[in-house]
Amino acid sequence: MNTTSIITVVAILVIFGIVLGIGAFIRRRNNRKFKAQYGDEYDLAIKKMGSEKKAQAELRGREKHIEKMDIRPLTDAEREQYHVEWAAVQADFVNEPGRAIGSADHLIMEVMQLRNYPVSDFNQRAADVSIRYPELVKDYRAAREIAIKNTDQKATTEEMRQAMISYRSLFDRLVGASTSGK
Repeated sequence: MNTTSIITVVAILVIFGIVLGIGAFIRRRNNRKFKAQYGDEYDLAIKKMGSEKKAQAELRGREKHIEKMDIRPLTDAEREQYHVEWAAVQADFVNEPGRAIGSADHLIMEVMQLRNYPVSDFNQRAADVSIRYPELVKDYRAAREIAIKNTDQKATTEEMRQAMISYRSLFDRLVGASTSGK
């Protein structure tokens, strides 16, 4: 091999190495971005989809789905009414925790439906929640599992308490603060 050929091969290898390095840098940056934005939901998507690239595509698809939806805020009157209903659900928890968990699950679904989230499928609801409220979706899924477990009367009081806390967090974000100053 002559000197020109060797220089050409080395230059190609260097360029190839630079391209690979840039690609790796971009992948790491994207992974950090998705992890920062979606937290545990990103990890779950990777596990479910089998790769970071597929998980990112899944989350981008969810983002596009949410962008197309006409999610509306609640009116002050609706917000106040739901705060009253939530207070009743919480009060019911003391004497009837199982019934209260079912009511909390139903109330969350009702609020989501009023705000124009599709509610017929829990997995779709959770996917939608994962985009708007990624820090809450893991607990929402766990609360839902406990609510289902409770229908067979197999949930412990502590599990139901945890579900109620999770539902409350999501309720607060979906409904917003009370306007009555309470």
